[in-house]
Order: sequence, then structure tokens, then C-alpha cells
Amino acid sequence: MPAPAIAIDHVTKRFSGHTAVKDLSFAVPPGVIFGLLGPNGAGKSTTIRMIMDIIEPDEGTISLFGASVSGRDLSARVGFLPEERGLYRRMKIRDQLVFLGEIKGMRPSDAKSKADNWLQRLGLGEWALKRVEDLSKGMQQKVQFAGTLIHEPDLVILDEPFSGLDPVNLQVMKDVVVEIARSGRSVLFSTHVMEQAERMCDRIVIIARGEKVVDGSVSEVKAGFGERHIALTFLHGKEAAERILADRTLIEKVDDYGASAEVSMAAGVDPQRLLGALVNADVGLSRFEVVEPSLQSIFIAKVGDATHVPANSEAA
Repeated sequence: MPAPAIAIDHVTKRFSGHTAVKDLSFAVPPGVIFGLLGPNGAGKSTTIRMIMDIIEPDEGTISLFGASVSGRDLSARVGFLPEERGLYRRMKIRDQLVFLGEIKGMRPSDAKSKADNWLQRLGLGEWALKRVEDLSKGMQQKVQFAGTLIHEPDLVILDEPFSGLDPVNLQVMKDVVVEIARSGRSVLFSTHVMEQAERMCDRIVIIARGEKVVDGSVSEVKAGFGERHIALTFLHGKEAAERILADRTLIEKVDDYGASAEVSMAAGVDPQRLLGALVNADVGLSRFEVVEPSLQSIFIAKVGDATHVPANSEAA
């Protein structure tokens, strides 16, 4: 069986008396999209910096591809996109990508060819001879994304990679990430946006206050949570529905989204009781469905009062 792309074993990191990461263990298998999830300040970036050997753990061990060597020794096999963007602002875009490829061990001719391919793929072909400072922030982010991937690394590490992107460019970059995993390579990306993780990840680990609280495949995590929800969409009669959903003998919790809602039934209550009450109140329904809990609801339940991050929040 192939060794994990990343194996973290009982890792702890402290800064001036503050424990940023505490006894953390998880493994990233080959060929998966792995989500490192958690609220702001949970220890995600600290964990990534230890994987990249930018900082060292105080306790525990980290191995890449089964080898207990530093991330710097395996630089040619790893692509890293940090949360803090760092490009040479006065350098031409194509030259910058070629430079990044060469320092990863690529021949200049190969780096030039790959740079041109990536610029075309990401819609930047017409900007190849422009300086980085001439680009918008979103375009600069795509350049750095291409620089992360130009040498075709076996492991791609992305720290909050989708922050600030418009929907079109967000989808382009998501498609690339999925292609990488399908080719048998591994992707680890950190985010606090649960909607992104739920749509993309094969496996996840959630950390809060530096400690692991969830670890497993997305389907395993949802099945293990146990709680199931009712998804509702109203055509009319929302006021009558609100009175029914306020009945705590029937409903434990309501997430209200306007014309839609997601509810948790009170203990021991059959969902058919809710359906009957809504029908008797002449509430028009276009959806009444028993669904798995969302990753967002699991995140909030597991993380507790560490923070409450809206599903579509892109806050830093």
C-alpha cells in the first residue's frame, strides 16, 4: 500500500506559552483532496508551515511520502501556495513562472512551455508580457496558483486558495484541483468555508484551538454525526410555517434561509408529524426531504463557541 503523502503524528507547536497546535495526528492518502478545516486561529496555517518545514514542531513527527526528511529536501515533489501572496511585482508574468519552474529543477525550455500552457489555461495568455503589478489581485492569485503547479508536483498544498476569487475564476481553479486528484496526486487545502470543503473534499480533518475534533471521509463524518435534518422549501404560507417551526415539542432547531429552512426534529418525533402539521396549515411545499446534516452544521456543533463562520464567508 502506498505511503501517505503526509503523515502527522502527535505534533505540538507552542509560541510564547500559547499552544497553537496540540497533539495533532492525521494522514493524507495519495490521490485525494484533503480538507484541513477550522475557524480562524485554529492552527491550520501553523500546521501547513510545519509540513513545509518553515517552522519545526516542538513535539511529534511529520513525514512526506513515507520519508522522515524535511519538506525542503522534497521541494521538487511539493507545490505550496501560501495564504500570504508573494510575487515579484515588477517581473513579467511569463518570466516569473519560468523562474519558479527552474528553481524546482525544470529545464528552461520545459518551464517556458508549461508557463505558456498555464497562462492559456487560466485565461492569462494576453497578459504574459505584462508585469505582475499590472494585474488585479484575482489575476495575481491565478499566476501564483500556476507557479505552484508548473513543475507537476506529487503533493499540492494550498492555504486558503480560493479567498477573494470571483465565481468564474473560482470554478476554474476548483476544476484544476479536482484534475490533480484524479491523476493520482494529493491535494491538501485549508479553508474555513465549509461549503467549499463539502463540494470538493474526499477526506477532512477539523481542528479547533489547535486540537483535532473530526477526522475521516466526508461520508463517514456525516454518518457518524447521527443527526438528520428536514430540508423545507415554501411556495406560500411562510407565516403559518414559522408558527409550526417555533413549536419546541416538535422542532429542536431551525436554520432559516427565507423561502427555505433546515430543521432538526425534537427527540423521538417522527418527521411525518411535521409534514402533517404543515399540510393541515395549508402551507405550500415544493420540498420536504430528510437529508444528511451539512458539513457547516457539523462544523458548528463540533467547534462550538470557537467561532461561527457563515457558510459563504470569505473573511480572513
